[in-house]
Amino acid sequence: MKDLMGMMKQAKAMQEKMQGLQAEIAEITAEGQSGGGVVTVTLKGQGELVSLSIDPSLLKAEEKDIVEDLVVAAHADAKKKLDTTIAEKTQELTAGLQLPGGMKLPF
Repeated sequence: MKDLMGMMKQAKAMQEKMQGLQAEIAEITAEGQSGGGVVTVTLKGQGELVSLSIDPSLLKAEEKDIVEDLVVAAHADAKKKLDTTIAEKTQELTAGLQLPGGMKLPF
């Protein structure tokens, strides 16, 4: 019974930490670039696009396809950085916990 109470306390503490982590993740931003910085995208923690910057030199009708590809590439770069930051923060939170293999946090 003592072990059960200890596990319940651990679960509650973990839940509180996860709530804090989720709030922290919501405030993280990541910036991605493509084309040597001519297109810049900024994402917030939940993947929300908060800004897009396109160098005026790209704004020519005949370069529409290039601009579209650069926006997609910048978004992918920002998403990769965001995912890496979230994974690092989650790893810090769960350090020392014995979680089942393959369990991903936050849920």
